Amino acid sequence: MSTVIKEDDLIQSVAGALQYISYYHPLDYIQALGRAYELEESPAARDAIAQILTNSRMCAEGRRPLCQDTGIVTVFVKVGMDVRWEAKRSLTDMINEGVRQAYLHPDNVLRASIVAPPEAGRKNTKDNTPAVIHYEIVEGNKVDITVAAKGGGSENKSKFVMLNPSDSIVDWVLKTVPTMGAGWCPPGMLGIGIGGTAEKAMVLAKESLMDPIDIQDVIKRGPNSWVEEMRIELFEKVNALGIGAQGLGGLATVLDVKILDYPTHAASKPVAMIPNCAATRHAHFVLDGSGPSLIAPPPLDAWPNVHWQPNTETSKRVNLDTLTPEEVTSWKPGQTLLLSGKMLTGRDAAHKRIADMLAKGEALPVDFKGRAIYYVGPVDPVRDEVVGPAGPTTATRMDKFTDMMLSKTGLAVMIGKSERGPAAIEAIKQHKAAYLMAVGGAAYLVSKAIRAARVLAFDDLGMEAIYEFDVQDMPVTVAVDSTGVSVHQTGPKEWQARIGKIPVVA
Repeated sequence: MSTVIKEDDLIQSVAGALQYISYYHPLDYIQALGRAYELEESPAARDAIAQILTNSRMCAEGRRPLCQDTGIVTVFVKVGMDVRWEAKRSLTDMINEGVRQAYLHPDNVLRASIVAPPEAGRKNTKDNTPAVIHYEIVEGNKVDITVAAKGGGSENKSKFVMLNPSDSIVDWVLKTVPTMGAGWCPPGMLGIGIGGTAEKAMVLAKESLMDPIDIQDVIKRGPNSWVEEMRIELFEKVNALGIGAQGLGGLATVLDVKILDYPTHAASKPVAMIPNCAATRHAHFVLDGSGPSLIAPPPLDAWPNVHWQPNTETSKRVNLDTLTPEEVTSWKPGQTLLLSGKMLTGRDAAHKRIADMLAKGEALPVDFKGRAIYYVGPVDPVRDEVVGPAGPTTATRMDKFTDMMLSKTGLAVMIGKSERGPAAIEAIKQHKAAYLMAVGGAAYLVSKAIRAARVLAFDDLGMEAIYEFDVQDMPVTVAVDSTGVSVHQTGPKEWQARIGKIPVVA
């Protein structure tokens, strides 16, 4: 018996699901993260997890994005062969209209991050379309849809390899995960696709991340297949690497490892690995012809009872308006600070424009001397907000501009997420600057520390413009001090040694 699916029902369902996942974590993730918080022994990692959990509850209550990077939309669609459509648009166009409506919703504007073409122009499409859509035709008379919104920080850490049939997948994963750094915002999940062809393995890895977190159940009852055996082995060994929350070192790097497999050529073993970050976002719904699918909100009492607050006893308060070189050099690796005063913002596009202007001998529109810059692309504000969710972006993308900014503009402090590379660390050491880390996955929490915001330059770049934020008690950690010591190097090495399951490489 055929089912009629109406165009508007699908559009409303996609739009509603994307709004839903922008501010509601999947409950399985929240419960797994709460368990990791209770077990965590690293103070820095525990504090980071507390910020993520607090941010999650705030977003659920305020219905605002978990992360300023509201992602590229990926959709998995299974269409029953007995489905008929009452529609004027193609299925792809219907899905993209749902994306458009979701990202332009006036009560919860989501950041548009999609640029087209991907080279030679890279103009923002303004509504986050088009989505990446995977179709499958199946038996039945329903339409089964899973939507996800994947942030660039974690998507950029995706890995792929063509192994020989006799090569160890576990060895490759353990060798590769440390090279991913902290830009994917652990603790999260690893999705692994094995088999098929190159492109099939990548889709399998992404699709596996849609499955519920159940690794503790699998461990408790014991594995039923080689896939579950490998999941348990990787879950234990990846966590034994000691990378920890935000790469600061600790017990919880992954909350689960998901694996999907597919038959492959006898000469091949394609393996893909895609991480999901602390702002994991996905939802599933089914259309059966009875109208749009509405996902019920989760109960707030399902969240762990964790409420992070700035701690003035353990953190040092810093006034950015009176910052001196002597104060910057006094900060120690791993020290927590609470920043107040005025800071600048800027990320990829702004740094590229600054570099071009300096190369042409043009005067910069902003004086950076002795100031702090925050690597951020905030969500547009709604209602009485001065700025929308404004968590840090991956700092390593700015590494190639670091020496220029420190030597030619007099910049003193940088703020972002994840580690810095060797060249950036050397420049920080040479110029006696500092790099501070804010927690990725705590964007709404961070935005509450921002009391005023105005655009100073490059207004045409939208969320990548240079803003001036006036902040009060914004929480950060000294990630690279003025001597070049990086906690993203020292922390994981220390915790890997403490855990003691994997030899530490000198």
